[in-house]
Amino acid sequence: MRALCYHGKGDVRFENVKDPSILEADDVIIKVTACAICGSDLHLMDGMVPTMKAGDVMGHETMGVVVERGSAVTKFAIGDRIVAPFVIACGECWYCKNGLHALCDRTNPEGADLQKKQIGHVTAGLFGYSHMYGGYPGGQAELLRIPHASVGPIKVPDNVSDAQALFLSDIFPTGWMAAVNAHIHTGDTVAIWGCGPVGQFAIRSALLLGAKRVIAIDEIPERLSMAEAGGAETINFAEVDTVYAALMDMTQGRGPDACIDAVGTEAAPHGALDSVVDNIKTHTFLGTDRAHVLRDIVRCVRKGGRLSVPGVYIAVVDKFMMGAFVAKGLTMKSGQTNVQAYISPLMKLIEDGKIDPSFVVTHERPLAEGPDLYKTFRDKNDGCIKVMLRPD
Repeated sequence: MRALCYHGKGDVRFENVKDPSILEADDVIIKVTACAICGSDLHLMDGMVPTMKAGDVMGHETMGVVVERGSAVTKFAIGDRIVAPFVIACGECWYCKNGLHALCDRTNPEGADLQKKQIGHVTAGLFGYSHMYGGYPGGQAELLRIPHASVGPIKVPDNVSDAQALFLSDIFPTGWMAAVNAHIHTGDTVAIWGCGPVGQFAIRSALLLGAKRVIAIDEIPERLSMAEAGGAETINFAEVDTVYAALMDMTQGRGPDACIDAVGTEAAPHGALDSVVDNIKTHTFLGTDRAHVLRDIVRCVRKGGRLSVPGVYIAVVDKFMMGAFVAKGLTMKSGQTNVQAYISPLMKLIEDGKIDPSFVVTHERPLAEGPDLYKTFRDKNDGCIKVMLRPD
């Protein structure tokens, strides 16, 4: 089959790789009908995530048609169109039984030793996201093997298109969980840093969960326009003295009730002094993350407010404002998305017409164009916000 493969920093290739096969009784193999490039994939392309190997198949946002199934699979029939969570979960360990599928104990034996050394415990395996997360081939390919197929993947109704269903694999549940983790109350004001795909879904999720106002922060005109179309007020951080001052003005000096960091490790390397310093440190191997937004949400949120961090951080964050965090009485919640816990109710929102996730797609192209589109997405060229790829 053909797939998009990692070959070092900045080097993604469309090439032939071995077809997947059934390895366990609960596996299925799908013929991919749609997949996508995620912002997290750019961390791989940029060389920020260790343990990638040349030839690794990339991608974790995937859906398709079942073409083969293991002997234990009764949930799906050959020909069913399904969408799969990017998190691989066993469904049987303590974490899975408590809805914490991204912390599954059993699906990452390959990365166990390294993860224990780095973070103290082992988390779930992920599709196409390094050998520290299981070494599973990704879904930017013509075929994909889905382990533990009875846990997580769901059948896509006939009246739901690929472009509507695909993002249940990651960014819709990630934006939704970001809003859930912000503990939004009816009437709240919520500020969201980053109007990329996850930020766009966090905006719409916050409003669906009862927020009165959502204020979205970015500098890319196309992203800000999409945020406004989704019901947000916007701040272009390149056009204000500071985001803090702008938010205080918009909230009569109180600050937002909750703040969401949908940016993560690669905050813009400009616009604030600490962003410039972070950029220098990461380029001279004195730091691992550009964490300006993480500091900014601590500063901007109201006293007693809530912080939600769906943005991916890689390792150790420098100069986190712990004093302000304690003095202001804040709470913060983060983590990989427990997609299995959200995928079915979010599908219901799509079926009921409450949200149409296809709004986020700006580029729909053949899989073969993936290497060029990785660069287009990374460089934010051609108004690119979200890329959906078709193997055929």
